[in-house]
Amino acid sequence: MDGGAGGAAAGDTAAPPDPPRGVRLLPYFDGYAYRVGNQPPELLYPGRAGERLRGNFQVLLVDGVAGGLWHQRRSGRRVDVTVEPLVTLTRARRAELDEQVERVAHVLEASRASLTVGPVTVGGHA
Repeated sequence: MDGGAGGAAAGDTAAPPDPPRGVRLLPYFDGYAYRVGNQPPELLYPGRAGERLRGNFQVLLVDGVAGGLWHQRRSGRRVDVTVEPLVTLTRARRAELDEQVERVAHVLEASRASLTVGPVTVGGHA
């Protein structure tokens, strides 16, 4: 960091050799903890993300930085995921997003998942 105070576990001071890469879907509370536990927030929530992600939303991470938000709706054994990207997703990133949606379905033991890329219309989780 740029001279700011920070904390680390004893003996765990080496920086990772490479910056974070990939697309991840953080669930409620994990996105909030990511924001609270990592400072300064403007680096992790740049531009529109800092404005749109006020509250406890499920966060789309792109290369370790908030790149959007998402919501899931469960109906029986089906899960519908809506992702609102706040950054441009390349074809490769979109493929990673598809994999993450399948992972959400697996974790929720859903037999079918669908992905919609568009606005998330629900508010943050209380």
